Amino acid sequence: MRVRLLLPVFFLIIACGDKVSNTHLIYSHGAVMRTDTTEKRIHLVFTGDEFADGGEILRETLGKHDVKGSFFLTGNFYRNPDFGPIIRGLHEDGHYLGAHSDRHLLYATWEDRDSLLVTRDEFLKDLLDNYKEMERFGVRKGDAPYYIPPYEWYNEEIARWTQETGFILVNFTPGTYSNADWTIPEPGRQYVSSDSIYARILRYEEKNGLNGFILLTHIGAHPDRPDPFYDYMDDLITVLKERGYRFTLLDEAIPH
Repeated sequence: MRVRLLLPVFFLIIACGDKVSNTHLIYSHGAVMRTDTTEKRIHLVFTGDEFADGGEILRETLGKHDVKGSFFLTGNFYRNPDFGPIIRGLHEDGHYLGAHSDRHLLYATWEDRDSLLVTRDEFLKDLLDNYKEMERFGVRKGDAPYYIPPYEWYNEEIARWTQETGFILVNFTPGTYSNADWTIPEPGRQYVSSDSIYARILRYEEKNGLNGFILLTHIGAHPDRPDPFYDYMDDLITVLKERGYRFTLLDEAIPH
């Protein structure tokens, strides 16, 4: 999670390139970005690279609610010896452990997503190196078919390369700003408080519903963020359960 590169993403509302398949999956630029909108089902996904401070809190919260989450972690995260205990704990709890790029590369320019910054060989090496790190924790390629691209930024070429390698590219469902939980109060940068994110999620649900949502937040936050969103997850799950939603892993909705 490198803050200096992430700003353009959280404002992005992905619309172009969307299509609905005959399995009720909604795609954007080749990646699944929402599952069946006729089902009151939400998929909690968490990405991580540099920070893991919310790991134990999320384990406790998800365990309390008997909810399974999907954790997409970089090779940097899997290699960090300080993060080993939380990775093993999440695995033991039955959460999904997936890949998020080995070195957290930026695949395409922010100005033109079709302008690639990596070759196919560089992409494949980075992706497969991530899976090599996962194998040290007992996670094999066949156990983790879904892949969230670094910075949640990609294009149709990246989606095609992912598919050719036997994996399925997925991304967050836009609209709630949940992925803005990486932001920090810093001059010249847009900060979105966790109070605001929480309110936006519930307001979006009231207006549009969250059926099939892939709701993305982060397993950790920069030390300068005063209000990490993982502290809000308990209340959020409670409210959404009261509104009739259930929380499932991606494999219940995305065939592989």
